Amino acid sequence: MKLTKSSRHSQILTQITQTPSLRVAELAARMGVSTETIRRDLDELTGQGLVNRTYGGAVRTPSTEPSVGERHALFVAERERIARAASALIRPGSLLMMGAGATTTHVARRIGVEHKGLTVITHSFGVATVLALNPTITVLMAPGAYLPSEGATVGAHTTRFLNQFSADLAILGASGLTEEGATDALVEPAAVYGVIASRAAATMVVADQSKFDRVFAARYASWREIGVLVTDAAPTGGLAEALGRHRITVVEA
Repeated sequence: MKLTKSSRHSQILTQITQTPSLRVAELAARMGVSTETIRRDLDELTGQGLVNRTYGGAVRTPSTEPSVGERHALFVAERERIARAASALIRPGSLLMMGAGATTTHVARRIGVEHKGLTVITHSFGVATVLALNPTITVLMAPGAYLPSEGATVGAHTTRFLNQFSADLAILGASGLTEEGATDALVEPAAVYGVIASRAAATMVVADQSKFDRVFAARYASWREIGVLVTDAAPTGGLAEALGRHRITVVEA
């Protein structure tokens, strides 16, 4: 079966997290496409700042996304609108699981203002901190190795802890949204997000329009595993078609 461009980009980004450099000829042979197709793929990914183009191939960038602290200063108004819309969808008395990230922290802050009597399980110190201001909300913090760039725990201890619970709703951000699902720039947090999505009866992704059609290394959930997307603008093109095909509820804040 011929790979789509989105699939090729996902494979390239996954492979470049495992090896520091990739060769055009090797990628073309592995994916069954021409070297010209791979060169165009690498040029697009370089334009998005996800890889660095070299003669005959590409190398990974030192960082594929700003730290969570830097992201907090971006798209603030959009994230606040998304947070209000997401909070309105939460049912009283729910048990939530929440991932790390700037947008999820905005959502957590709104939840802390508008809700009572919830239980929230998270690996994010930012999410836990803003929810702690509401004494009626019980916060369970997942253990694990601390990842400073995300302000969150990751690793085997984190996923083992999360696998003990079943949540009513998972609330997750994303580095990118493609026709195939939700992706993250970092492999370790993505592994945690995948577990969170698997342990919830329903999954809500909260992400602004800058994430549309951006491909990052690790896909943590396909659209089959997601029920709701809360965003600040209506998706278009192939992404919109994929959301419609999988009957995703899109809430435009």
